[in-house]
Amino acid sequence: MTEPSGNSDKSGDTAVSKAVSDFVKGLSDEHRMLVILKSRLYDDAWEPMLDDLRNRLAGKPYIFKLANRIQDDIERIEQMSEFESERNIDLADYVDSI
Repeated sequence: MTEPSGNSDKSGDTAVSKAVSDFVKGLSDEHRMLVILKSRLYDDAWEPMLDDLRNRLAGKPYIFKLANRIQDDIERIEQMSEFESERNIDLADYVDSI
């Protein structure tokens, strides 16, 4: 799993840790479930999960049925993916399994 970014500035590390902690605390159960599914079913990658959801919307074959609110899940995934990219982390390292 990805470790928090290798910033050598301890105050920078603390700021990243607080930002991640605050973000994770604010995640809904739906967000947390998506992070766990990403970790367990999609090899820690958002794109295959997004592909499944978009394929389902388009009536194409898909791997996993996540929820009835596919568009909401897509938006959640995009938000969390952007957060991970900005901080070079994997939220699965911070979200406890359900």
